[in-house]
Amino acid sequence: NPGPRMGGKKMLRKEEGRKRSAMNAEIAFVPSVIFPLPSCVSHTFLSSEEEKELHKSLLNVRHTRTVHGLKHKRVKLHVGSLSRVPHLLLSPSSHPQGLVGEKYGSIRVPGEVESAEFEMILDAAVEAGLDTHILEEWYCRDENSVPPAYYLKPKAQMLKNYQNSTKNDKAWRNVSEEIKRIFRTAVLQLQEKGTMKSADANKFLCSALEDELDFALGKQTPAFLRKCVCYIRKISNFDRFAKLPDMARYMDIVVSADRVMRNQEAYERLLKVRDEFIPTIVAASNLRVYSSVTHCDMKLGYSQEVESHYVEGLCKQFYEDMVDIIQATVQQNFDTETDPLYDEILQHLSLCKTYATLYKYKSETLDYVQEYIMPSKGSRMSPLVVYGGPCTGKTLLLSEVAKQAYTWLQKEMGPETDPVVIVRFIGSSQLSTDLRTLLQSICEQIAINYRCLIHFLPNKIQEMRELLINLLGESSFHRPLVIVLDAMEQLSDADEARKLWWLPVHLPRTVRIVVSTLPNKHGILQKLRHLIHDERYYVELIQRDRKVCSQMLKQQLLGVKRKVTSGQQIYVNEALAKCTLPMFVNLIYREVVHWRSHKDVDDKSLCSTVHESIEQLFYSVENKLGQRFVFRALGYVTMAKAGLTEVELEDILSLDNIVLGDVIVPSYLKNPLRISYDLVAKLKEELEGYLVERQVRNVTLMVWANRHLHLIAQKLYLSNEEDVHQMHSLLAEYFLGAWSGGRKKIFTYDNNHFTSLNISHHKNPHHQQSHEKTSSDKYSYDRQTPEQPWVFQCNLLEPDIFFVNHRKMTELVYHLTRSGRTDDLMFGVIMNFSWLYTMIKIGQFDKAITDIDLAYTCSQEKELKFLATTLRSIKVKVLKNPASLSAELQQRLLPVVTSLPKLRHLLLECDKDGPKYCSIVPLHSSMDVTYSPERLPLCSSYIQIVEILPTLAPNIVLVALEDGSISTWDVESRQLLRQIDTARSVVLGIRLTTDEKYLVVATTKNTLLIYDNHKSCLLSEVEIKGSKHSGVAGGVAFINGFTLSTHHALAWLEASKDVSVIDLVYGWPLYQFHCWYEVTCVQCSPDGMYAFCGQYLNTTSVFHLGNGEKLSTVTSEFSGGFVKSILVLDTLNQMVMIDNEGSLSVWNTKEITNPKLMEDYDCRGDESEVVGIELSEDQRSILICKASSIEVLDTKVWKMLEKFKAKRSERFVAAVLSKNGQSIVASMENTSSIFVWRRDSGQCMASLIEISGAIVKLIKSAHHNLLLSVASSGVLSVWDIDIITAMSNIDKTGKKIQTLQLTGREDYVFTMDGSEAVHKWNFSTGFIETVFKHEGMVENCVLTSSGDLMVTSDDKSSQYIWQTNTGENIFRINGQRISQLLITHNDQFVVSLCEQNASRVWRLATGHKVCNILVSLQNALITTANTFLVGTSKNKLLAVSLWSGSVSKKFVCDDGITIVNFKLIPDCPDCAVFITSTETVFIWSVADESVCRRVQLPANFLKNLEDFQISPNGKLGIVSKGDENINVLDLHSGKLRLVHAAGIIWRQKLSRDGRYLVYVCFRNCDEDDEAGVVSNLIVMRLADGKSIGTCSLYKTPTFLSLSQRALNIIIGFEDGSIGTYTVVDRVDAALKIKIATSNSRQIVNNASQKVRPKCGNHSFKSVADCIWRESTEVFSRDSPINVSDSGEGDFKHEDLYSVLVYHYVSFCI
Repeated sequence: NPGPRMGGKKMLRKEEGRKRSAMNAEIAFVPSVIFPLPSCVSHTFLSSEEEKELHKSLLNVRHTRTVHGLKHKRVKLHVGSLSRVPHLLLSPSSHPQGLVGEKYGSIRVPGEVESAEFEMILDAAVEAGLDTHILEEWYCRDENSVPPAYYLKPKAQMLKNYQNSTKNDKAWRNVSEEIKRIFRTAVLQLQEKGTMKSADANKFLCSALEDELDFALGKQTPAFLRKCVCYIRKISNFDRFAKLPDMARYMDIVVSADRVMRNQEAYERLLKVRDEFIPTIVAASNLRVYSSVTHCDMKLGYSQEVESHYVEGLCKQFYEDMVDIIQATVQQNFDTETDPLYDEILQHLSLCKTYATLYKYKSETLDYVQEYIMPSKGSRMSPLVVYGGPCTGKTLLLSEVAKQAYTWLQKEMGPETDPVVIVRFIGSSQLSTDLRTLLQSICEQIAINYRCLIHFLPNKIQEMRELLINLLGESSFHRPLVIVLDAMEQLSDADEARKLWWLPVHLPRTVRIVVSTLPNKHGILQKLRHLIHDERYYVELIQRDRKVCSQMLKQQLLGVKRKVTSGQQIYVNEALAKCTLPMFVNLIYREVVHWRSHKDVDDKSLCSTVHESIEQLFYSVENKLGQRFVFRALGYVTMAKAGLTEVELEDILSLDNIVLGDVIVPSYLKNPLRISYDLVAKLKEELEGYLVERQVRNVTLMVWANRHLHLIAQKLYLSNEEDVHQMHSLLAEYFLGAWSGGRKKIFTYDNNHFTSLNISHHKNPHHQQSHEKTSSDKYSYDRQTPEQPWVFQCNLLEPDIFFVNHRKMTELVYHLTRSGRTDDLMFGVIMNFSWLYTMIKIGQFDKAITDIDLAYTCSQEKELKFLATTLRSIKVKVLKNPASLSAELQQRLLPVVTSLPKLRHLLLECDKDGPKYCSIVPLHSSMDVTYSPERLPLCSSYIQIVEILPTLAPNIVLVALEDGSISTWDVESRQLLRQIDTARSVVLGIRLTTDEKYLVVATTKNTLLIYDNHKSCLLSEVEIKGSKHSGVAGGVAFINGFTLSTHHALAWLEASKDVSVIDLVYGWPLYQFHCWYEVTCVQCSPDGMYAFCGQYLNTTSVFHLGNGEKLSTVTSEFSGGFVKSILVLDTLNQMVMIDNEGSLSVWNTKEITNPKLMEDYDCRGDESEVVGIELSEDQRSILICKASSIEVLDTKVWKMLEKFKAKRSERFVAAVLSKNGQSIVASMENTSSIFVWRRDSGQCMASLIEISGAIVKLIKSAHHNLLLSVASSGVLSVWDIDIITAMSNIDKTGKKIQTLQLTGREDYVFTMDGSEAVHKWNFSTGFIETVFKHEGMVENCVLTSSGDLMVTSDDKSSQYIWQTNTGENIFRINGQRISQLLITHNDQFVVSLCEQNASRVWRLATGHKVCNILVSLQNALITTANTFLVGTSKNKLLAVSLWSGSVSKKFVCDDGITIVNFKLIPDCPDCAVFITSTETVFIWSVADESVCRRVQLPANFLKNLEDFQISPNGKLGIVSKGDENINVLDLHSGKLRLVHAAGIIWRQKLSRDGRYLVYVCFRNCDEDDEAGVVSNLIVMRLADGKSIGTCSLYKTPTFLSLSQRALNIIIGFEDGSIGTYTVVDRVDAALKIKIATSNSRQIVNNASQKVRPKCGNHSFKSVADCIWRESTEVFSRDSPINVSDSGEGDFKHEDLYSVLVYHYVSFCI
């Protein structure tokens, strides 16, 4: 299952039954809300402080829902006084939380009273002597009610300016109190007389408390009530304080004869509700009821302190209860989260159930479909096709069919029959739109119902169809199958779905398929008729008879006790005569159901079409709720990709300043600033049946009931582009969570536009200037929108158990692209690690790639393109192990982040969230960048290509071919965008102006064609003429060249001394520049003011482009050639002339009329021609590419910096500089490769193969740093120079790393690769900073703990002491070849082991010998106490004293037994562990010379012993044998535990603390190729044997090392590079700090490029300072150090640096 791993709790039987019902589509048994979530609607009124407390509690509940991934329903709070409405209730559609206090409340003003009752009450009131004038004024008789009734007139009608007058509030209160008094008196009198029954009287005498409790809790199921809570609060001795003024807020009181007392009648009714009704509900269910008693203060009564104490306790209890209910609900949502098929089925079932409730107008078609569904014993059947125009009721009909099919079949075939019904509303979900996913979901549902095992789902769509046909055969008369497919025209055209080749035409006898379609959309109906010829299988839905519709309308009105008058019926009939579509009838019903009998209607009261009726419906809603509110609310619902929840709509409208400005009174502005939920509830009520609900991933979304409603809403509310853009932007902000967490948004009451700070989720909204913040805070309000994480974590310690925020997944990218917020799209989504990981984890890898490609299309950011390529290359790896995503991305992105700086954001996201899943964090990656260019075939051969021009758009190029065509190509899509045909003449060349407005074409007719580049239309044609003395002898002179400035074109003929200047705007010649010699090149200044004309004899003339005046002429002293190119360095006021041999002359052009020669650079010695010249972007370097060499010159000192020579048989085609100028990219003649050289080292860092053939031309685009290469086959390739040069960021020694040393401070790494050099690497940057060159091949290397000194030895019998900071070889010893070098832990002594001669211990500070060691030792180690040198010698383990050189301790094996391997125990200074050839492990005390413990290993265990590691405390031994097992040996108990590794182990290392095992294993041969993965680096936690991190290695590793302090991993590779990693175990929080301080995390620096330090090369001393002979040592003359053969240690501890200040000349004795 591609979904996240969830808990292992078993589903309850009820849930299993519900899931089974969903799979069978038993719609009657599937509830509307599959797993309802608790919510609360409050009518509680609180004081300001109590309001804050309850708000805080409710927000905490909402946060808890967010943490658990539950989509919260709105907690609706109305703030006022707790006394006025002492109850907290919910609507019954959610789960009530009720609060019952001591106040019952007053009766309600009846909204409508039946005429008989009203007249009876009116008579009783008159009889009681009451003035009934107010009833007669406020109530009006309505004959359209059945039976007739009196209704309360609207307040807006009775009170003038009701909405805008606060005085009318008081007037209404007076009116309502009088109406209540009359009704109460009259009803009680009628009840006493027995005229009115108690049940009827109760309607007029009960309060809102009793009414709402009965409405919310009465007649509910026990399952529903289990998620409800009721809080009962009693106040002791309350009656004693009734006379206090504030007590009326908390209980019902009456005043009698100036005496204040409790209203006993209201109290009795309260007791009936509180003590009878609620306990009855509790007895029948598990309703939670909490009862509390509040004790009043003896003096103050019910004081503020008492009330605050109660509210605080209530909030705490409320929060705890909500958390319990939420947690109990979480488990029920696992199935839809982890089972995409189940969720898809539920989506369609919820729609089916909703649509079926809207099927009001029964028709004969339903009976016909029922007859079709009934099984027959005859021949095979065909699908039934239902078709009809829009709004004919196809969807509602098929929903009713799907709902009834199960019941129909059971009634027909018996109760033992178990039919299977599958329903899909095509286009309503992502999976139902595409044919492949539609067929797959249907096949899977059939297979589950019929218990068929699908071994694998076919990849080919044709095979999927065959699978469907095979599965249809599984049906039987016991289990018939019905498939309902609505809206076939909504299928996408992928896989030719609309041709219906996939639809089974001949069905088994027990299978029925019902489909619906529009008659004239995509030719669906025509194709069906071609497949199914029998007309019996076609049902057309047409308009019904007017009389039938009129009768159905009448019955529908009677169903709600309404009718219309005969006069009104006339106009209803007129409307039905125009249209009788079911939706039109329903719209008429929605209009006339509100008609009063006295309402005047005419022929304009009802519309004549569905379209007009829908518009009229929307207009009526606007009049009731406000135009701006409805505009925005319905606009948001319409533009949402999948719909909106009620809560989302309320949140979004609360962010919309236009809505708030319309519905909120300025005096009510306060924090938090939100609209009232009542508005959303009223909107839903007004559009009931049109704005419907559907279930998607446990979320109830509001969507339009049909596409016609959606289209009209789009036309009315989304026609203004500016508004649509703003609304998309606001939706994007909402789903980004930009205003969550208390962030305030500006609101000004009189604004008519969006006032948005444009803050995105990944930015800090408080980064403002202080004065701006002060002014904005005054008008900023918290809108209380929720956080929007990508996933909701149930348990932070279990990051793999989560709920996906599907709402954000569905909506965010859609709205970001629509609103053009490319930065938010890039950094808030695409560069967000959590988004990437979640998409992969839930099986949406391909969708993630599609979103990245979409973002690239919108923004054209090359980082996105590279990221998409990178993800495709690691697809197999991350799908198999999603946890490795962060490490895989970091490895591939770190090498290019300096070239693609916007990838930094993703790397930082990987640092932040990656360690939750993978503990390996790459610090420096040496992975070679894999890169493939965009390729575009232009023609069959490069000879046909005249010229290629890059443009400002990175993917657009202009190509001129010899056939006269000039084409504009999109390289990425390989699409031809525009084409110009100049077939009448052959093209010589093309040029674009800098603004790309004009395209100029030179032809063989000596004309320049000037085109409008964007419109591809010819503007003018200008002929280029030469002077009388110019031209080619005996032939026609063609245009030799031309160039463009801002508004001019300059062209010259062959062998001509004149340059023609043409005005591009008007297309006519201006004048000619007359030069001394034949013109060879022309260059214009960047400002378009001057033209520099290069000529033969290395002469250049300067002309003013504005007036044609010649300003000056200069000639180089190298006058033998001609000017090949001219460079204008405008920042330095310099002009550079480069001749055909590469010689330069530099002129100062500050005084343009008299340029001064600054520098001459002679290159005439090189006979090869110049093939290319480039000025670097910063104008600090000039690259001159010749056929045989490449030279780089510094423009500051005008000297050659580097020169690269080609081999004798090779020639350069072209060369360019990288953006930072540190690399050279070049191509060679007759080769199909592009080479990248490092300028500082001359090393070839990469060779990129062009598969299209040999490269014949390179063209650099200065706009986007792109390189265009043309192959001999006529294929154009576009390379990104940034990515190419990123390859040169990786330092390599060129030979495989044999060993490496890490300094004690872990800031530098020293490597040996079998050459004469030791390389010093900066651990932080991964660059080589210093190279230490030796006379011979380096064999050994040791460092002091600080890393300041390094001791090395080579195969020339020399030892060297190096100062690593300065690179100086401060001491050299000759005389003996060293087999092993060791340095004591206190850095004072060095041990030089020799195989042939005596080994020595010598003092590092002085170079003097301490002692000789005469025994030969192998693999020696120094004990931590610096006492012994322990090593093996044949069958002995010897401990040699470092002071005397004698063998102090030894262990001798029996004859024939050898010591295979040994290790010292770090925490036990004098203990060693070794393994013998008899497969016995010994723990040997060196000091006591005794065996502490002996462990026998299994037989043949050591046949392939590869490595042996020991834990610091000596308790565990780790043994690898070169297989796939890790052997963990408990040295105390002798037990051997096998841990299976991920592959064949190559090397393993135990961490210094013994907690982790780091190993490198090679991939199993049977695994699929994973894009060049050679091996894997894995970290295992020994405590539980769990692999906590995996990282692929794409090069062959040659050395593995672990740091001693922090858990850093360094790996040397075969190509001479190193990779560094660190381990951040999430269990060990202390290690996490390493992320922030680690090396390559300097990528967040402002500098876009890492500054590469100049690599220092330091050579060895040519003369030795000391020579070893036998047992003596000979220093240079007059050594101040006392030389003693005995090696006694009585020397002064002088520092070696001060000793070597004398620089003695060595000599030999």
